[in-house]
Amino acid sequence: MPLSKLQGVKLPASADFHVHLRDGDMMDLVTPTIREGGVNTVFVMPNLVPPVTTVDRALDYKKRLQAIEPNVNFLMSLYLHETITPETIIEAKKRGITGVKSYPAGVTTNSSAGVVDYAAFYPVFAEMERQDMILNLHGEVPSQGDVTVLSAEERFLPTLKQLHEKFPKLRIILEHCTTAAAVEAVKECGPTVAGTSKSVPTLNFPLVPRSYLTTLDVVTAHHLSIIIDSWAGDPFCFCKPVAKTPADRDALLRAAASGNPKFFFGSDSAPHPAASKRGGEKIAAGVFTQPYTTQLVVDAFEQACQNGVLKEEDITPKIIEGFMSTFGRAFYGLESEQKEFITLEKKDEKVVNILKSDKVDVVPFRRDQQTWSVTWSA
Repeated sequence: MPLSKLQGVKLPASADFHVHLRDGDMMDLVTPTIREGGVNTVFVMPNLVPPVTTVDRALDYKKRLQAIEPNVNFLMSLYLHETITPETIIEAKKRGITGVKSYPAGVTTNSSAGVVDYAAFYPVFAEMERQDMILNLHGEVPSQGDVTVLSAEERFLPTLKQLHEKFPKLRIILEHCTTAAAVEAVKECGPTVAGTSKSVPTLNFPLVPRSYLTTLDVVTAHHLSIIIDSWAGDPFCFCKPVAKTPADRDALLRAAASGNPKFFFGSDSAPHPAASKRGGEKIAAGVFTQPYTTQLVVDAFEQACQNGVLKEEDITPKIIEGFMSTFGRAFYGLESEQKEFITLEKKDEKVVNILKSDKVDVVPFRRDQQTWSVTWSA
């Protein structure tokens, strides 16, 4: 059996550095599933309606999430908006907000209040650089003119490089990258020369200064599996940015399995009511993976080995630990929090067909398909 060496392997709990937990009935439904995916730390996206643009609102949101699932560490963010000022950043840092999320206006779910002109936020970015706060970028430009969903991410990459050059000490994460070009762009950004006392462990050498990791990339579970044909034939595989070519998917797989600390896990699990995914005037963009995040990554690695994209001997427990836990925690300064463990097993588990309450429902990615199992270990 491929990856049989992972049977019964004990790993540190996974950390998911990009999740959508919504609000109201959907929040109540999906938040309890976080730990089912072997995860005990999540970085929560702020694109609610209305968006989370104040520190008070972010902390109130965190309080409500903790009331539902007290055994998860919720890292909170602000939505980059015209009301965000340098003073907001100073307050956010003092009160424990982790980062700021930038959405280009109109590109994805609840992004209508997003960024039109990045230069207008240069004073905010400068303060974030001083406060050592993280800028999380949805890396696309709006589809218009000759830009389509297939080219929107690649056309954003010059903006990424420009921001990195303008603010070399600002820690930037390119979220949910989907192309080989984005992988290469992240590799090319940095290193910055200004040092820091904190370091990040890697699988290939003992320590890398965090200054060398200014620009990073979060890779999702579903983008390790799907391509254009997947979402063209199944609305439950449709997300933004959209999955691209087999070559792009394979580049993501190699990055995730490389042991390079510039690449770590963020599911971009994005629940929508099943009816909004099945059709109507517009299909909602988002793939729901929350109950199976760790399992789906191992599934993707396993399939990649079967297809010859990766080598079985290269998918070690250490590789999975780095991508799913160590690299992200180190970058976010959370090394000391890791005290829980999970065990991987190949049983007869299947992804459920639908998750529902009396008020709302959501269909998981790879519904009804076999997957690995995760149990919590002492």
